[in-house]
This record gives sequence, structure tokens and C-alpha cells, in this order.
Amino acid sequence: MGGLDSATEGILPVFLGALQASLTVLLTISYGVIASRFNLLKESSTRDISKTAVRLFLPALLITNVGEELKSDTAYRYVPVLIWALIYTLSSMALGMLLKRAFKFPAWCVPAICFNNTTALPLLLIQALDTAGILTNLTMSESDTPSAALSRAKSYFLVSSMVGNSLTFALGPRLLDDEEAPDKPDKNSKPSHTHSPTESDEEYAHPTNSAGRTAEEEEEYSNETSTLLPRSVARSRTTAAKKSKQEWKKIPLKIRNVISTLYSFINAPLLGALLGALLGLTPPLHRIFFASPSSGGIFKAWLTTSLKNIGELFAALQLVVVGSKLSSSLLRMKKGESSGKVPSLVVLTICFIRFILWPIISIGVIYLIASHTGWLDNDPTLWFVLMLMPTGPPATKLTALADVSGANEEEKMAIAKFITVAYAISPLICFAVVGSLKASLAIKG
Repeated sequence: MGGLDSATEGILPVFLGALQASLTVLLTISYGVIASRFNLLKESSTRDISKTAVRLFLPALLITNVGEELKSDTAYRYVPVLIWALIYTLSSMALGMLLKRAFKFPAWCVPAICFNNTTALPLLLIQALDTAGILTNLTMSESDTPSAALSRAKSYFLVSSMVGNSLTFALGPRLLDDEEAPDKPDKNSKPSHTHSPTESDEEYAHPTNSAGRTAEEEEEYSNETSTLLPRSVARSRTTAAKKSKQEWKKIPLKIRNVISTLYSFINAPLLGALLGALLGLTPPLHRIFFASPSSGGIFKAWLTTSLKNIGELFAALQLVVVGSKLSSSLLRMKKGESSGKVPSLVVLTICFIRFILWPIISIGVIYLIASHTGWLDNDPTLWFVLMLMPTGPPATKLTALADVSGANEEEKMAIAKFITVAYAISPLICFAVVGSLKASLAIKG
């Protein structure tokens, strides 16, 4: 009985800390819901904030965090992160496609299974775990600190997010295409035009011109294209652009398709991570950007700090945006607009995979590798992050993928309903946190 009591006493504080961290994430999302319900955030504003967060704040966070942590003598720690991110994403994709074919699941279940939230939610979760004092147990040695462990954990999650972000919009639209569904033309339907991943459903309510731009977008486009350069320079630039298009058309179609496919993997976060890796792996650049001013860090106090300041806005802002989007979805459900059907079996299956199956597999696999091989560095924070990486609700980018793939309104509504349910039960991640922490401590000894 004494052993059981001591085990309970050891698990209970960790469980409560993990539960508090999970509730922190859920509360942050709820603030977005509140802001949307009181008209503090409109859909158009949410779209702009999300676009800014992904294209500016997240790259800045990657540059500063990955650049500071990634050094020539620690770069090998990130190789398992990239490999494991690829393995669990592609394995989830295969499982999703199997379920789709075997049980006739809707097409959106495949990206819902294979693309989880790999940035905002885990970053905020790891910060909350640090506040709860849980990361104190994951230090490498007595000289290591919880703040250093937190910084490493962030960099590991950010590096893993590169895989998810690159694959989401490169493969996601293809996964949402229901190849088995017959293509029956709808006489009442209008030709759809493909929207960019950052657009929201609100844009469908506004008429567009022949170029696919609304009145506001046309005005913005005109302002952006009104050059301040002399006419001769502007004319030369236009001529060069036309020539480049002509040269592009001369390239064989197969080569153009390959180039287009490769280009689809490129995004702002990936470029930020690559720039951060360049700064981290180049000792002179690492010194001037991340060393203290007294040690030659001439950019540390102003440029690096400014990038870090805007980078730290990403996690909380993105979850507020998630809450705002969920609020819009709930409002549409209440009004009965395009009420898409979400089979209970589909919801239960995906949530089981995301919150139960993958944590069990991940904890078991990483525990065996870390305890019986020398493949992983002796860093408990690394083990902990690897165990948690496949866990959590689907990425909210799933709604944007529906826009990109030209899904109908009923399917979009079904996706919105599912994401609402998935984030409502997100505190279930606390069980995976407890299991990952206990397994990491068991390896640490």
C-alpha cells in the first residue's frame, strides 16, 4: 500500500499540472470565442491576424528560437525530430486513407488524422508546463535550468512544425479530393475559383471581378501595383515579367509540374526555420546575433530582441484566432446554415487516434529507442517532446484546406463542427503529458 500511495503522490501533482496547462490552452481559445461573440474580432480581422501570425510572427519565432538553440555541436539532436515528424505524419496519412476506403469515411478525415496542431497549441502547452514547474524534472544535469529546457522544447516543436506546415498545403488539398465520389455537374452551381490557404469563408459572400478580386482587394491591388519608379523603369520591369512568363511556358510540362510541386512545399515558416538554421550553424553569425553584446553580439540587443518580441506573440494570438473561428462555426450551426453531417463514428475514431492511440505508440517507441539504443541524445526534454509530438487535436488549417480544394459548404460545415469538438476535448492531452513525463523520468533514472 505504501508503494501505491507514493506512486499516486508522484503522479497526482504531475497530472494536476498537466491539467492546468491544458486548461490554459482551452481558456486562451475561449478568449477568442468571447472576442468574436462581442464583435471585437470579425472574420475579416481574424483572417488578417492569422495571416500576419503565420507569415511574420512564426518565421520570427523560428529565426530566434531555432537559431539560438541550433549549434554545430547540437544539430544532431534535431535529426530525430525531423525523422519522427515525417514517420508519424506519413503513417497517419496511410491509416487515414485505409479508414476512408474500408469504412467509407469522408475525405476530410485523412488530413484530420495526419495533420495535428504542431505550433500554437504545443508551444503554449509547454509554456504552461514550465509555469507549473513540470519542466524542472526534464533538465539534463544540475547545471541545466528549466528555462533552458523550455527553450529547447520550443525549438524541437518548431522544427517538427516545419514538416507539418510543408506537407499540409503541399499534400492536404490532394487528400481532401474525394476520388471515389462521382463528378456530377450541378446545374445550379457556379464555377468555383480556388482561394489561397489564408482566405476565410466570408470572402465567398463578396462578388469578384474577372481577376478573382473583390472591390476592396482590387483597390488594395491597385495601390500595391502603383509604382513610385520612373515610367521607363516600370516599363522595363513589366517587359521582363512578360518575358519570364513566356520563358516559363517554353519549359516542358513535366518539368514545370515538378517545379510547381517543389514550390508548393515552400512557405514563410520554412524559410524562417532555414534562416534560423543558417544563423545557428554559422559560428560568426551565431555570435553576432545571439551572443551577449559584451561577447560580440552586436545584433542581440536590438534586432534579435525585436524579432523575439514579435515571435512570442504567435502562440497566444493563433489560439485566439482558433477561438474566433470556432465561434463563427458555432454561430452558423445555431442558425442552421449549411449544417454538415459529422458521423459520431468518424469523430470518435479520429479523437481516439489523436488522443489515445498515437500517445501510446509514441511513448512506447521513444521509450524503447531512448532506453535501449544510443540513437537519441541524453536530453530528457528531447524524449518528452518526441513522445508528445503526434498528440493533440487536428490543425485548424483543415478549414483552409477545404477552401483550397473547393469543398462544398456542407463539407466545410462538417469540418468546422468536428474541429469544435476536437478542441473542446483538448484537455485530454494531459494524460499524454503525464505518460510522456513519467516515461522520460524512467529513462533518465
